[in-house]
Amino acid sequence: SDVYKRQILRVTNPINGKSVVVKVNDRGPFTKGKDLDLSRKAFMQITDNPNKGNLQVSIEVVKE
Repeated sequence: SDVYKRQILRVTNPINGKSVVVKVNDRGPFTKGKDLDLSRKAFMQITDNPNKGNLQVSIEVVKE
């Protein structure tokens, strides 16, 4: 969402503790109910199940 536009975020999967730092560079996602749409590469770094497309994550602003 526009809330995170142009920020650096740490996205953490609370189930396994894996996190990834990402740069928000567009105004997506365009799917209702989602706050953030990760690239496939970023998603694969924090998931335990690559066949599951959605995760509950924690989002921390690293740099505005």
